[in-house]
Amino acid sequence: MDLSILLILGVVVVIALGLIGIFVGIYNRFFALKNSAEATLGQIRVALKKRLDMIDQLLGAVKSYAKFEKETLENITKYRASIGSASPEAISEIDRQSAGILGRLIAVAENYPDLKTSTTVTNLMESVKTVEDEIARQRYTYNNIAQQFNTMLDTIPSNIVGRIIGLIKLEYLKFEEAIETRPKIEF
Repeated sequence: MDLSILLILGVVVVIALGLIGIFVGIYNRFFALKNSAEATLGQIRVALKKRLDMIDQLLGAVKSYAKFEKETLENITKYRASIGSASPEAISEIDRQSAGILGRLIAVAENYPDLKTSTTVTNLMESVKTVEDEIARQRYTYNNIAQQFNTMLDTIPSNIVGRIIGLIKLEYLKFEEAIETRPKIEF
């Protein structure tokens, strides 16, 4: 063989190996981000379940002071059962609904001074604050991971790899940040 043919063949092999290396690196980055997103969603599910458990405990502490509708308990049970398989959109809805229930419970606690000073309620309220902080931190982390993943799907050369392996953008978690108006409580 001619030396120039060997040189050209060598360059082609080096370029092919370089492209394969780039492809594998991008592929691995996509799946590292995807796995991180799934793990973070798992943490959010755990935190939302904790929130629902605490709402259930708060209902137990509050029910001697106020009668809550049967629907509230049924909703908590329904949300708790659906968290494990919830999509990002469903997680956002569970968060919104359970935050509303929690807001109403807090308003009840504030309206009853004896209840507000109860050690059980005070401890539960501190635990709720910790879980709320955890949920906020985890959804921030998830959305950052989703942003990195989605940016890779929009930019060259990673978008080419993403199309080849059939990836789609991750959904962002959408949460209502704060309840603007105080919840209305009717007994």
